[in-house]
Amino acid sequence: MIHSSPELLAVSRRWYEILRTKKNTEELRNFLSKAEELRFVGTGEGEYWRGQAVRDGVSGFFAEIPAPVVFEEIEAEAFENGETGWSSFVHKIQFVGFDEAVFYRTVLIFVLEGAAWKIVNRHASVPTPNIELVGKEQLAIQKLIDAARDEGPELTQTEGLASVLFTDVEGSTALAEALGDQRWSVLIENHFRVLSAIIEKHHGQFVKSLGDGTLSVFPSAKEALAAAIKIQKAIASVSEEPFFGIRIGIHTGDVVQSRGDFFGTVVNKASRITTAGVAGEILVSDVTRAMVAGQTGFSFSGLEPRLLKGLRGHHVLYRLQWNN
Repeated sequence: MIHSSPELLAVSRRWYEILRTKKNTEELRNFLSKAEELRFVGTGEGEYWRGQAVRDGVSGFFAEIPAPVVFEEIEAEAFENGETGWSSFVHKIQFVGFDEAVFYRTVLIFVLEGAAWKIVNRHASVPTPNIELVGKEQLAIQKLIDAARDEGPELTQTEGLASVLFTDVEGSTALAEALGDQRWSVLIENHFRVLSAIIEKHHGQFVKSLGDGTLSVFPSAKEALAAAIKIQKAIASVSEEPFFGIRIGIHTGDVVQSRGDFFGTVVNKASRITTAGVAGEILVSDVTRAMVAGQTGFSFSGLEPRLLKGLRGHHVLYRLQWNN
């Protein structure tokens, strides 16, 4: 069923807020899908770009545009249908040195990757070429495309057993709004550094951040569980405001690794397990629990079988106790 999506409206508005303020444009790549099907479409001739070059060049692309003197939202709507969604915006924008504002029409198409919405297609339409609108061409992405033609893409893919761990900050949207972009950015980056250090100490790989969440993989279920406990204890030990809680989900199975990222049903299920929890919880699949059967140092409590979004049937989950 198609229905309106306040969540996608909020995600889209964060994207546009970065474009308006020109602050932290490097964060724009975190909004984008890592799929090869990623597309970035503009009005001008040749403005149709694909894949990794868009992720690598998106910051430079928008950094080439001067900060607008007028940036007004005229229309906005967003919808979702299962694991896909889209938003449509009209903005009135005027740049320094130009007498008239122009109406930008933009559509963002989203897919769920793990626990986060990611842009897989962006299409912006303006009635005036960029060279006339902002006074210069935007060449950052095209330069990467041209360089890739010479070097060729590196397409490597491996498979293997791994335990996938997701973290997610509960209530992050309200907290970010209360703190402001600058303070929230510092807070979440410090949070990621703490998590990364714990994950690496337990022989895991910190794969990526997902807005306010993270994805990591471990060759050992035992190390993944130990890292999860350390993470929750580190969060609980913080003595200064603001306080926040995270939920953690872990699942084990065969994953596919490509271009430094991880894919597959195991990754999707781990993300769904995470969203089934609440702040302060570590939820694990029955498979992960079975992997450490007989190991001392871990205590689990059973839960009622759960429905997980996008996955068939009921799923047996366990809560890993960490604050005994």
